[in-house]
Amino acid sequence: MMIPGCFQGTGMPDAGWWEALFPDPAAILKSVRLSPESDAVDLCSGDGWFTLQMARIARHVVAVDIDARLLEISRARLSESSVTNCTFVAGDAYELRTMVPEPIDFVFMANAFHGVPDRLKLANAIKTVLKPAGLVAIVNWHDRPREETTILGEPRGPESGLRLSPSRTIEAVQPSGLMLQDIVEILPYHYGAVFQKPA
Repeated sequence: MMIPGCFQGTGMPDAGWWEALFPDPAAILKSVRLSPESDAVDLCSGDGWFTLQMARIARHVVAVDIDARLLEISRARLSESSVTNCTFVAGDAYELRTMVPEPIDFVFMANAFHGVPDRLKLANAIKTVLKPAGLVAIVNWHDRPREETTILGEPRGPESGLRLSPSRTIEAVQPSGLMLQDIVEILPYHYGAVFQKPA
């Protein structure tokens, strides 16, 4: 059942193909500049596939998702691994400021930005929680037809019309004042766009 406020085309896949698509989430996080000194947010964190690795790298992580059921799965995932430096908050991503009271160093968002109806509003919300020179990494599917992005023998990911090229992601985010720092290729079908809040 679709939760009100959930972004379009962001339903959580089963764990099997998530693992097949992103077998090394820690390497992805390091490629988009998550550092050990970071206080970080995993925005639209889903079942915690990236959250666990973020918490192993960063000083502290806040996992934010509108689906409390997925947060419980994430909480159990981290508990099973005896990882304790993470808090879990259910809420609307547009209201990030109310869920993250202290300025942070890094926001990570994977596989959800394509479905955001008002991307500038979300970019502005992210900017409000970042420290000066803080980073946000947005991981998106490349703008390729869905039938070409197969995982475990089946087309996967959002509908073709929802996918964003790197240039469209940049156009959506930069009016907020967050400035592009890097585009990182994430094989086989994704890229990471890294933006920075001015110092």
